[in-house]
Amino acid sequence: MRGMFTNLARLLLAATACVLGAAALTFAVDPLQLFRPSYLIPAFYSDDTRVQNAGLIRSQPFDTAFMGTSLAIHFRQSDIDRALGVRSLKLAMTGSNSRQQAFVLEQAIDRGARRVIWEMDDFIFIDAADIEADPYLSVDLYRRTAKGIASYLFSASMAKESLFALLRSLPPLREPMTRAAPYLPVKFALADIDDIYALPRDFDVARDYNARKTLAAFTYITDPARRRFLGEGYGFEAMVRHFERDALGLIARHPGVTFDIYFPPYSILQFVAMRDASPETLKIVTDLTAVIAERLTQLPNVRLHDFRAIKPVTHDLDNYSDVIHHSPVVDAMVLKWLASGEYRVDPKQPTASLDGLKAHVDAYRVPRVNLP
Repeated sequence: MRGMFTNLARLLLAATACVLGAAALTFAVDPLQLFRPSYLIPAFYSDDTRVQNAGLIRSQPFDTAFMGTSLAIHFRQSDIDRALGVRSLKLAMTGSNSRQQAFVLEQAIDRGARRVIWEMDDFIFIDAADIEADPYLSVDLYRRTAKGIASYLFSASMAKESLFALLRSLPPLREPMTRAAPYLPVKFALADIDDIYALPRDFDVARDYNARKTLAAFTYITDPARRRFLGEGYGFEAMVRHFERDALGLIARHPGVTFDIYFPPYSILQFVAMRDASPETLKIVTDLTAVIAERLTQLPNVRLHDFRAIKPVTHDLDNYSDVIHHSPVVDAMVLKWLASGEYRVDPKQPTASLDGLKAHVDAYRVPRVNLP
């Protein structure tokens, strides 16, 4: 009996030693750069932006935070910096809602961001879980609470990432493991921060962004069996409340921060889909953005830009991969427009661009194209 307890004690001690050793490895390597920038070991980055952003905010120098959804995810920080003359930190998160975005932006502002560039679309204001209970965003990790630090240090996944980073730092293994990283079961595989969720530089734009794909997406979302999803989660009063809480609340708390907010250049087919298949959703969207425009343009630290009624762009379906996601060519245009202020909303006429969009939607006729 005594031998059994002795073996059990040894097993427990060995297990404890392994766990503590893994935690020590994660702390020393710090793949997320949550405690310190990476100096001794080359830094690698992950496309899991909801986690990666927590480390970026702590480790990177920046004066400007760039936020948005998948419509802003492919921008490169170097392009933002060059076009706008800033030192940016891209924090865009695919499928993110206003609660998540406001929370992450608050962390970035607290770390020194004096300017925020915010891609804002209607979808982010749909109802979502309270940020404290959000299953997709660890607020404790961002706040570096005891719970958040423990979840990081005692994560088997982070221990694996740390071990891989340590091996990758050894001179004989550095080059082959760096080349192999994108194909291995590790998250932290990007050697350049500029590549986080960015399209490859040799990406074939015409293959993935073209009118055929855009029209196929339009046909799909307006099919009678699926068109009900166009308005899923949309409720005018709730969305206005979320806008007031997450956007206006954040802006009011930081009067010394400049906010450049823009409505992204959806293809015209996004609004035409609502017009034809869910007109009540279109009314919610236009009413909501009217409220947003009227409220934001009255704030002294906000510049609102509306890119939704730029006909040469939004009517050219070759610019899109579906009805909303625009190509890197349009990304470059967005940065140029932000720099020039060409499409900044006039506070004296806050709904003028919205009125132009409504006219475009009313007049548009979907082209007939034979789809495969």
